[in-house]
Amino acid sequence: MFDQLLKLVKEHAGEAIINNPAIPNQHNDAAIKTAATGIMDQLKNVVKTGGVSSLTGLLASKSIESNPLIQGISSNVTGELMKKFGLDKGQAGAIVQKLIPVVMSQFVSKTNDPKDNSFDVKNIVSSLSGGGGILSGISKIFGSKK
Repeated sequence: MFDQLLKLVKEHAGEAIINNPAIPNQHNDAAIKTAATGIMDQLKNVVKTGGVSSLTGLLASKSIESNPLIQGISSNVTGELMKKFGLDKGQAGAIVQKLIPVVMSQFVSKTNDPKDNSFDVKNIVSSLSGGGGILSGISKIFGSKK
């Protein structure tokens, strides 16, 4: 799942990272990977701490803007960008504001599109939790893609 998420971040990193003077060009790939890792780490943390309902709520959501999980992802990615690239909170926050809503909207859209197999609920949950009982419960909620 991480590779698909990284690809999604790369697709939408233009204005937020690649064309951003706060991130030197030689650090673009590292910043993209940092953003994707920050998203993945936050999703894993939510699942590991029993927040599966937050993940299912996000995946079933029509609007992600006010979703607390998105706010947590944004905060995590902001912190990682500040730490790894020496950005101030405003610079990192501007990147996150341009990138995370678009990436996560696409993530949700692709997960719910039966014609798009790039993100599948079973694979997402398996990647985040290692499978188990959680996997079958969530698969029942969303069904599986063929």
